[in-house]
Amino acid sequence: IGKKNWVMIDTISGAKASAVLYSLVETAKANNLKPYEYFKYLLEQIPEHGEFEDNSYLEDLLPWSDKLPIECRQSK
Repeated sequence: IGKKNWVMIDTISGAKASAVLYSLVETAKANNLKPYEYFKYLLEQIPEHGEFEDNSYLEDLLPWSDKLPIECRQSK
């Protein structure tokens, strides 16, 4: 990734958001996940839990969780 990829970031907030997203993508890859499928799954699951005070379900959504669906995993 070169500096040309970051030219569009013109604020500190944008840079932080991009860094978070980049970190999530790379962590998903490091855990043998398909980033697109993993993010899709997250965006489907998180709203189902609404605004519950119990956030224990988040453990099951982490990239290293064994409870993630097979669709999110890279074939070996």
